[in-house]
Amino acid sequence: MVVPHGHEAVDKVDAAMEGSREGMRTLWRSLAVLGLTCLVQAVIVGLSGSVALLGDTIHNGADALTAVPLGIAFVLGRRAANRRYTYGYGRAEDLAGIAIVLTIAASSVLAAWEAVDRLLHPREVTHLWAVALAAVAGFIGNEWVARYRIRTGRRIGSAALVADGLHARTDGFTSLAVLLGAGGVALGWRLADPLIGLLITAAILLVLRDAAREVYRRLMDAVDPGLIDTAEAALRGVDGVRGTGQVRMRWIGHTLRAEADIVVDPGLTVVRAHAVAVAAEHALIHAVPRLTAATVHTDHTAVGADPHAALAHHTAH
Repeated sequence: MVVPHGHEAVDKVDAAMEGSREGMRTLWRSLAVLGLTCLVQAVIVGLSGSVALLGDTIHNGADALTAVPLGIAFVLGRRAANRRYTYGYGRAEDLAGIAIVLTIAASSVLAAWEAVDRLLHPREVTHLWAVALAAVAGFIGNEWVARYRIRTGRRIGSAALVADGLHARTDGFTSLAVLLGAGGVALGWRLADPLIGLLITAAILLVLRDAAREVYRRLMDAVDPGLIDTAEAALRGVDGVRGTGQVRMRWIGHTLRAEADIVVDPGLTVVRAHAVAVAAEHALIHAVPRLTAATVHTDHTAVGADPHAALAHHTAH
């Protein structure tokens, strides 16, 4: 009410691009932290021969590399829409989500292979104090990255970034499991190290399930039902709207687009019906977080007819 504002296309594009730049900063900072953590752990793996720490290092390395497909997706998302890609390139983030899921799956297979091999062919684990320090370092690095990625992903609406943050969080707890393995070996239980390696594999599989579900929902154009409720309430509050029909939304990258049907008085002129539709679009964009565009269809009915049975429609952008 105090600051002038509008809904020009350039403003919407700038907001989306700013979100992408924020995502890129998050990715590269995460990559630096995880890369350093992975390097420290790899050195200690070479010294100690711990297969549990090896599994944790493999997973941390895979997590760091997920920054690559996400980075490509954010860069592509900045490209303007054209006559072939009329909605732009935001869907590249969904493809990045698929790449992340595949990376998690590959890391789980490799970690399981190494753990089973060590069970079948036991080896001595040395430098247990260094393994313990590496486990703590892995937890701290991953938890920092997890909080950073999840916070940014939710703020800009990137499901792929949130999924990657959840992945990093579980990595942190698997790093602590390495600490338990080192303790078991110190007490003389030789199998503690490979068994913890298998436990890490199980944890990776749980992350895989959650990440796959999140990416699947995005690919299937799923949205939070609460957003639909918010949109319908906003439409009903617009002066001139007699009822609402179907409301649909979908994610394009980390922004939402919507289509909505509203019912107006059949006696309205085309100009007045258009004005109501524009007001409805305005209300939707203000009410629904991260909604950048809405197409509103106005329908009118005969007196006494079902208000949701359309006789004609008008579309406002």
